[in-house]
Amino acid sequence: MASSKDFVQYIVDQCSGAGDIVAKKMFGDYGIYCNGKIFGLICDDCFYLKPTEAVRPLLRTEELRPPYEGAKQYFYIADVDDHDYLSKLVIETCKVLPEPKQKRKK
Repeated sequence: MASSKDFVQYIVDQCSGAGDIVAKKMFGDYGIYCNGKIFGLICDDCFYLKPTEAVRPLLRTEELRPPYEGAKQYFYIADVDDHDYLSKLVIETCKVLPEPKQKRKK
């Protein structure tokens, strides 16, 4: 089951305090980016954050699960209604993620 556009937009809005948030459709669901860095996934109307040690102490509840069959474990974020909380999680996650690779020009 794919995510609804309304849920995707809600997550984008909730994370917007972290920077320029964009959701891009991929494989039937969405990757979610902050300032060009992919930091999570939205699958089946659920929000998943890349697992990092930097964000682990900030989580209200820690639940690791794969966002889709065969995927690596991500932090499942059930509490998506707190704008400040989600923005803080995104900021701390993105601090430790590598910069996106530059695409080569053809």
